[in-house]
Amino acid sequence: MELKVLNIEGNETGRSYTLPDSVFGIEPNDHAIYLDVKQYLANQRQGTHKSKERAEVHKSTRKLKRQKGTGGARGGSAKSPLLKGGGRIFGPRPRDYSFKLNKKVKNLARISALSYKAKDNMITLVEGMSMENINTKSFNENLAKLSLKGIKTLVILSNIDRNTYLSSRNLPKVKVTTIKDVNTYDIMNAKQLLFVESSIKELGSAE
Repeated sequence: MELKVLNIEGNETGRSYTLPDSVFGIEPNDHAIYLDVKQYLANQRQGTHKSKERAEVHKSTRKLKRQKGTGGARGGSAKSPLLKGGGRIFGPRPRDYSFKLNKKVKNLARISALSYKAKDNMITLVEGMSMENINTKSFNENLAKLSLKGIKTLVILSNIDRNTYLSSRNLPKVKVTTIKDVNTYDIMNAKQLLFVESSIKELGSAE
């Protein structure tokens, strides 16, 4: 599959780039994508949830009522989970949700996600995307020229550019990342991928 290389004004440069089949033309593996996205989301969880159980609630331990003769259940301490203000039964405790995933599975998931985007024609290739100054308005205008304004877009650079990153930070539907940090979740979560020419060549040579 060939992509036309555009300039920052959205015009064709007369050049094109052939996407390597080893990265953008494989048969996607849905299960690998599922596992990689699941791991990514699990790693985002802080796991700091906690509720007090019976032994941790600060209440009196005296017996609430006599054992017999009331016609009701036997009442114990006010810490009982059955009473208002009592402890919680099997409440959540701090834990680590992360789990291991093999590198080969993660790599398969990433190129599967890229193959899906290539198949659906959701990849745009631009020759450069550097910003001289930090300017969100100018960055948004550049996206408009590329017909990407208002579309959830993942901008993939070869190296992090501070001005480009800061210019895009206030745009809710835009995320800027580098080719080293791109992951399956970001690829699948974006509607359109915007590659800089140097980054897509780096990706092709890496694979």
